[in-house]
Amino acid sequence: MSNTKKARLGALAVMTALPATAMADECSTVRFVEVGWTDITATTAMASEVLEALGYEPRVDTVSVPIAYAGLRNNDFDVFLGNWMPSMASISDPYVEDGDVVRLTENLEGAKYTLAVPQYVYDAGVTSVEDLAEHADEFDRRIHGIEAGNDGNELIEQMISDDAYGLGDWQVIDSSEAGMLSELRTRVPNEEWMVFLGWEPHPMNTNFEMAYLSDADDYFGPNLGGATVYTNTRAGFVEQCPNVGQLLENMSFTLEMENELMASIMDDGVAARDAANAYLKEHDDLLAEWLDGVTTIDGDEGLPAVREAL
Repeated sequence: MSNTKKARLGALAVMTALPATAMADECSTVRFVEVGWTDITATTAMASEVLEALGYEPRVDTVSVPIAYAGLRNNDFDVFLGNWMPSMASISDPYVEDGDVVRLTENLEGAKYTLAVPQYVYDAGVTSVEDLAEHADEFDRRIHGIEAGNDGNELIEQMISDDAYGLGDWQVIDSSEAGMLSELRTRVPNEEWMVFLGWEPHPMNTNFEMAYLSDADDYFGPNLGGATVYTNTRAGFVEQCPNVGQLLENMSFTLEMENELMASIMDDGVAARDAANAYLKEHDDLLAEWLDGVTTIDGDEGLPAVREAL
Protein backbone atom coordinates (compact mmCIF):
# COMPACT_ATOMS: atom_id res chain seq x y z
CA MET A 1 0.00 0.00 0.00
CA SER A 2 1.35 3.43 -0.93
CA ASN A 3 2.15 6.02 1.73
CA THR A 4 -0.45 8.31 0.14
CA LYS A 5 -3.15 5.69 0.47
CA LYS A 6 -2.11 4.87 4.04
CA ALA A 7 -2.35 8.55 4.95
CA ARG A 8 -5.77 8.82 3.34
CA LEU A 9 -7.09 5.76 5.14
CA GLY A 10 -5.69 7.08 8.40
CA ALA A 11 -7.51 10.36 7.87
CA LEU A 12 -10.69 8.44 7.12
CA ALA A 13 -10.38 6.62 10.43
CA VAL A 14 -9.90 9.86 12.34
CA MET A 15 -12.82 11.56 10.65
CA THR A 16 -15.11 8.58 11.20
CA ALA A 17 -14.73 9.20 14.94
CA LEU A 18 -16.42 12.58 14.60
CA PRO A 19 -20.15 12.85 15.36
CA ALA A 20 -22.15 11.63 12.38
CA THR A 21 -24.43 14.67 12.49
CA ALA A 22 -21.50 17.06 12.15
CA MET A 23 -20.13 15.23 9.12
CA ALA A 24 -23.60 14.94 7.59
CA ASP A 25 -24.15 18.69 7.82
CA GLU A 26 -20.82 19.43 6.15
CA CYS A 27 -21.23 16.83 3.41
CA SER A 28 -24.96 16.81 2.67
CA THR A 29 -24.40 18.41 -0.75
CA VAL A 30 -21.85 16.72 -3.03
CA ARG A 31 -20.80 19.01 -5.88
CA PHE A 32 -19.85 17.16 -9.04
CA VAL A 33 -18.30 18.82 -12.05
CA GLU A 34 -18.42 17.35 -15.54
CA VAL A 35 -17.29 18.61 -18.91
CA GLY A 36 -20.03 17.75 -21.39
CA TRP A 37 -18.71 14.31 -22.39
CA THR A 38 -21.39 11.64 -22.36
CA ASP A 39 -19.20 9.05 -20.63
CA ILE A 40 -18.66 11.38 -17.68
CA THR A 41 -22.32 12.41 -17.74
CA ALA A 42 -23.20 8.72 -17.42
CA THR A 43 -20.80 7.94 -14.58
CA THR A 44 -21.75 11.11 -12.72
CA ALA A 45 -25.41 10.15 -13.07
CA MET A 46 -24.68 6.74 -11.53
CA ALA A 47 -22.83 8.30 -8.61
CA SER A 48 -25.64 10.81 -8.15
CA GLU A 49 -28.29 8.08 -8.07
CA VAL A 50 -26.44 6.21 -5.35
CA LEU A 51 -25.68 9.30 -3.29
CA GLU A 52 -29.25 10.53 -3.43
CA ALA A 53 -30.45 7.12 -2.29
CA LEU A 54 -28.06 7.44 0.66
CA GLY A 55 -29.62 10.78 1.63
CA TYR A 56 -27.13 13.19 0.05
CA GLU A 57 -27.93 15.99 -2.39
CA PRO A 58 -25.78 15.66 -5.50
CA ARG A 59 -25.29 18.78 -7.60
CA VAL A 60 -23.79 18.72 -11.08
CA ASP A 61 -22.26 21.61 -13.01
CA THR A 62 -20.96 21.36 -16.58
CA VAL A 63 -17.95 23.49 -17.49
CA SER A 64 -14.77 23.25 -19.59
CA VAL A 65 -11.84 21.12 -18.42
CA PRO A 66 -9.68 24.10 -17.32
CA ILE A 67 -12.56 25.60 -15.36
CA ALA A 68 -13.26 22.22 -13.75
CA TYR A 69 -9.75 22.11 -12.31
CA ALA A 70 -9.73 25.74 -11.28
CA GLY A 71 -13.06 25.10 -9.57
CA LEU A 72 -11.73 22.08 -7.68
CA ARG A 73 -8.80 24.18 -6.51
CA ASN A 74 -11.08 27.05 -5.46
CA ASN A 75 -13.53 24.82 -3.56
CA ASP A 76 -16.32 25.41 -6.09
CA PHE A 77 -16.59 21.66 -6.81
CA ASP A 78 -15.91 18.48 -4.86
CA VAL A 79 -15.63 15.62 -7.35
CA PHE A 80 -14.65 15.06 -11.00
CA LEU A 81 -14.96 11.54 -12.43
CA GLY A 82 -13.32 12.29 -15.79
CA ASN A 83 -9.55 12.67 -15.39
CA TRP A 84 -8.41 10.93 -18.60
CA MET A 85 -4.71 10.14 -18.37
CA PRO A 86 -2.20 10.65 -19.88
CA SER A 87 -3.94 12.97 -22.35
CA MET A 88 -5.14 15.31 -19.57
CA ALA A 89 -1.77 15.43 -17.81
CA SER A 90 -0.84 18.94 -18.99
CA ILE A 91 -4.00 20.35 -17.42
CA SER A 92 -4.46 18.19 -14.33
CA ASP A 93 -0.90 17.46 -13.20
CA PRO A 94 -0.07 20.99 -11.99
CA TYR A 95 -3.11 20.96 -9.69
CA VAL A 96 -2.28 17.47 -8.40
CA GLU A 97 1.39 18.31 -7.89
CA ASP A 98 0.49 21.51 -6.01
CA GLY A 99 -1.80 19.54 -3.70
CA ASP A 100 -4.96 21.38 -4.76
CA VAL A 101 -6.54 18.31 -6.40
CA VAL A 102 -6.32 14.66 -5.32
CA ARG A 103 -6.14 11.92 -7.96
CA LEU A 104 -8.11 9.57 -5.74
CA THR A 105 -8.43 6.28 -7.62
CA GLU A 106 -8.73 4.69 -11.06
CA ASN A 107 -12.34 4.30 -12.15
CA LEU A 108 -11.87 2.95 -15.70
CA GLU A 109 -9.09 1.05 -17.44
CA GLY A 110 -8.69 0.23 -21.13
CA ALA A 111 -10.02 3.48 -22.56
CA LYS A 112 -8.46 5.10 -25.63
CA TYR A 113 -8.35 8.63 -27.03
CA THR A 114 -6.66 9.73 -30.25
CA LEU A 115 -7.34 10.85 -33.83
CA ALA A 116 -9.72 8.80 -35.95
CA VAL A 117 -11.18 8.72 -39.46
CA PRO A 118 -14.17 7.04 -41.11
CA GLN A 119 -13.37 3.51 -42.23
CA TYR A 120 -13.54 4.46 -45.93
CA VAL A 121 -10.76 7.01 -45.36
CA TYR A 122 -8.68 4.39 -43.55
CA ASP A 123 -9.27 1.96 -46.40
CA ALA A 124 -8.09 4.62 -48.85
CA GLY A 125 -4.67 4.53 -47.19
CA VAL A 126 -4.84 6.99 -44.28
CA THR A 127 -3.88 4.66 -41.45
CA SER A 128 -1.39 6.86 -39.56
CA VAL A 129 -1.12 10.51 -38.56
CA GLU A 130 1.88 10.56 -40.88
CA ASP A 131 -0.50 10.04 -43.83
CA LEU A 132 -2.59 13.15 -43.12
CA ALA A 133 -0.37 15.81 -44.73
CA GLU A 134 -0.25 13.89 -48.01
CA HIS A 135 -4.03 14.22 -48.20
CA ALA A 136 -4.31 17.75 -46.84
CA ASP A 137 -6.68 18.95 -49.58
CA GLU A 138 -9.15 16.10 -48.99
CA PHE A 139 -9.27 17.06 -45.30
CA ASP A 140 -9.33 20.84 -45.98
CA ARG A 141 -6.37 20.94 -43.56
CA ARG A 142 -8.82 20.64 -40.66
CA ILE A 143 -8.91 18.38 -37.63
CA HIS A 144 -12.28 18.32 -35.89
CA GLY A 145 -12.10 18.53 -32.11
CA ILE A 146 -14.60 19.04 -29.33
CA GLU A 147 -14.95 22.00 -26.97
CA ALA A 148 -12.24 24.65 -26.89
CA GLY A 149 -9.78 24.20 -24.03
CA ASN A 150 -10.17 20.47 -23.59
CA ASP A 151 -7.05 18.32 -23.48
CA GLY A 152 -7.61 16.66 -26.87
CA ASN A 153 -7.87 19.96 -28.70
CA GLU A 154 -4.76 21.18 -26.88
CA LEU A 155 -2.81 18.11 -28.00
CA ILE A 156 -3.83 18.75 -31.61
CA GLU A 157 -2.88 22.40 -31.29
CA GLN A 158 0.52 21.32 -29.96
CA MET A 159 0.98 19.00 -32.93
CA ILE A 160 0.24 21.91 -35.26
CA SER A 161 2.49 24.29 -33.34
CA ASP A 162 5.32 21.74 -33.55
CA ASP A 163 4.64 21.16 -37.25
CA ALA A 164 4.52 17.48 -36.32
CA TYR A 165 3.73 15.12 -39.19
CA GLY A 166 3.71 18.11 -41.57
CA LEU A 167 0.56 19.57 -39.97
CA GLY A 168 1.93 23.06 -39.35
CA ASP A 169 -0.59 24.77 -41.65
CA TRP A 170 -3.63 22.82 -40.42
CA GLN A 171 -6.23 24.09 -37.93
CA VAL A 172 -8.35 22.68 -35.13
CA ILE A 173 -12.11 23.04 -35.48
CA ASP A 174 -13.44 23.70 -31.98
CA SER A 175 -16.94 22.37 -31.50
CA SER A 176 -18.42 19.99 -28.93
CA GLU A 177 -18.92 16.27 -28.65
CA ALA A 178 -22.40 16.56 -30.17
CA GLY A 179 -21.29 19.08 -32.80
CA MET A 180 -18.34 16.99 -33.95
CA LEU A 181 -20.45 13.84 -34.23
CA SER A 182 -23.16 15.73 -36.10
CA GLU A 183 -20.54 16.83 -38.62
CA LEU A 184 -19.34 13.23 -38.94
CA ARG A 185 -22.91 12.00 -39.41
CA THR A 186 -23.41 14.53 -42.21
CA ARG A 187 -20.23 13.54 -44.05
CA VAL A 188 -20.37 9.77 -43.86
CA PRO A 189 -23.25 9.11 -46.32
CA ASN A 190 -21.32 10.87 -49.13
CA GLU A 191 -17.97 9.44 -48.00
CA GLU A 192 -16.55 12.92 -47.44
CA TRP A 193 -13.19 12.92 -45.67
CA MET A 194 -12.80 13.98 -42.06
CA VAL A 195 -10.29 13.46 -39.26
CA PHE A 196 -11.59 13.89 -35.73
CA LEU A 197 -11.05 13.13 -32.06
CA GLY A 198 -12.23 9.62 -31.26
CA TRP A 199 -12.41 7.75 -27.98
CA GLU A 200 -13.73 4.67 -26.29
CA PRO A 201 -15.95 4.07 -24.40
CA HIS A 202 -18.43 5.83 -26.68
CA PRO A 203 -21.30 4.74 -28.96
CA MET A 204 -19.46 6.32 -31.90
CA ASN A 205 -17.48 3.07 -32.04
CA THR A 206 -20.59 1.11 -32.99
CA ASN A 207 -22.66 3.86 -34.63
CA PHE A 208 -19.98 4.58 -37.25
CA GLU A 209 -17.53 2.45 -39.17
CA MET A 210 -14.37 4.20 -38.04
CA ALA A 211 -10.70 3.51 -37.39
CA TYR A 212 -8.04 5.02 -35.13
CA LEU A 213 -4.82 6.43 -36.59
CA SER A 214 -1.49 5.04 -35.43
CA ASP A 215 1.81 6.80 -34.67
CA ALA A 216 0.49 9.69 -32.54
CA ASP A 217 2.20 8.22 -29.45
CA ASP A 218 4.28 11.35 -28.79
CA TYR A 219 1.09 13.34 -28.21
CA PHE A 220 -1.76 10.98 -27.27
CA GLY A 221 0.34 8.17 -25.80
CA PRO A 222 0.90 4.56 -26.87
CA ASN A 223 -1.72 1.95 -27.74
CA LEU A 224 -3.87 4.38 -29.74
CA GLY A 225 -4.03 6.83 -26.89
CA GLY A 226 -4.57 4.10 -24.33
CA ALA A 227 -6.00 5.76 -21.25
CA THR A 228 -6.91 5.27 -17.63
CA VAL A 229 -9.65 7.44 -16.15
CA TYR A 230 -9.33 8.65 -12.56
CA THR A 231 -11.66 10.05 -9.94
CA ASN A 232 -10.41 13.45 -8.72
CA THR A 233 -11.50 15.39 -5.65
CA ARG A 234 -10.68 18.78 -4.25
CA ALA A 235 -8.00 18.69 -1.58
CA GLY A 236 -9.42 17.76 1.83
CA PHE A 237 -12.77 16.47 0.56
CA VAL A 238 -12.25 12.81 1.47
CA GLU A 239 -11.00 13.77 4.93
CA GLN A 240 -14.03 16.01 5.43
CA CYS A 241 -16.53 13.51 4.00
CA PRO A 242 -15.09 10.01 4.57
CA ASN A 243 -18.32 8.15 3.84
CA VAL A 244 -18.61 9.74 0.41
CA GLY A 245 -14.89 9.17 0.02
CA GLN A 246 -15.36 5.45 0.66
CA LEU A 247 -18.03 5.29 -2.03
CA LEU A 248 -15.78 7.09 -4.50
CA GLU A 249 -12.91 4.72 -3.66
CA ASN A 250 -15.22 1.76 -4.36
CA MET A 251 -16.72 3.02 -7.62
CA SER A 252 -15.25 1.66 -10.83
CA PHE A 253 -16.69 1.23 -14.30
CA THR A 254 -16.11 -0.92 -17.39
CA LEU A 255 -16.07 -0.17 -21.11
CA GLU A 256 -19.15 -2.34 -21.59
CA MET A 257 -21.03 -0.57 -18.80
CA GLU A 258 -20.29 2.89 -20.13
CA ASN A 259 -21.00 1.96 -23.74
CA GLU A 260 -24.42 0.63 -22.72
CA LEU A 261 -25.25 3.72 -20.67
CA MET A 262 -24.08 6.14 -23.36
CA ALA A 263 -26.03 4.33 -26.04
CA SER A 264 -29.15 4.63 -23.89
CA ILE A 265 -28.55 8.36 -23.40
CA MET A 266 -27.40 9.29 -26.92
CA ASP A 267 -29.25 6.84 -29.16
CA ASP A 268 -32.45 6.22 -27.22
CA GLY A 269 -32.84 9.69 -25.74
CA VAL A 270 -33.10 8.47 -22.15
CA ALA A 271 -32.24 11.05 -19.49
CA ALA A 272 -28.88 10.31 -17.86
CA ARG A 273 -30.28 9.79 -14.36
CA ASP A 274 -33.04 7.50 -15.70
CA ALA A 275 -30.50 5.44 -17.65
CA ALA A 276 -28.31 5.17 -14.55
CA ASN A 277 -31.25 4.16 -12.37
CA ALA A 278 -32.31 1.42 -14.79
CA TYR A 279 -28.78 0.07 -15.04
CA LEU A 280 -28.29 -0.04 -11.28
CA LYS A 281 -31.60 -1.85 -10.76
CA GLU A 282 -30.40 -4.57 -13.12
CA HIS A 283 -26.95 -4.93 -11.55
CA ASP A 284 -27.37 -5.52 -7.83
CA ASP A 285 -23.94 -7.12 -7.63
CA LEU A 286 -22.45 -3.78 -8.62
CA LEU A 287 -24.32 -2.03 -5.80
CA ALA A 288 -22.99 -4.53 -3.28
CA GLU A 289 -19.43 -3.82 -4.44
CA TRP A 290 -19.78 -0.05 -4.45
CA LEU A 291 -21.52 0.15 -1.08
CA ASP A 292 -19.09 -2.02 0.85
CA GLY A 293 -18.35 -0.06 4.03
CA VAL A 294 -20.67 2.81 3.01
CA THR A 295 -23.57 4.07 5.14
CA THR A 296 -26.46 6.42 4.60
CA ILE A 297 -25.92 10.05 5.54
CA ASP A 298 -27.50 9.21 8.91
CA GLY A 299 -25.17 6.28 9.55
CA ASP A 300 -27.50 3.41 8.66
CA GLU A 301 -26.42 0.51 6.47
CA GLY A 302 -26.08 1.77 2.91
CA LEU A 303 -26.91 -1.18 0.66
CA PRO A 304 -30.47 -1.86 1.89
CA ALA A 305 -31.26 1.86 1.76
CA VAL A 306 -30.09 2.17 -1.84
CA ARG A 307 -31.91 -0.98 -2.92
CA GLU A 308 -35.14 0.34 -1.42
CA ALA A 309 -34.71 3.84 -2.91
CA LEU A 310 -34.01 2.54 -6.42
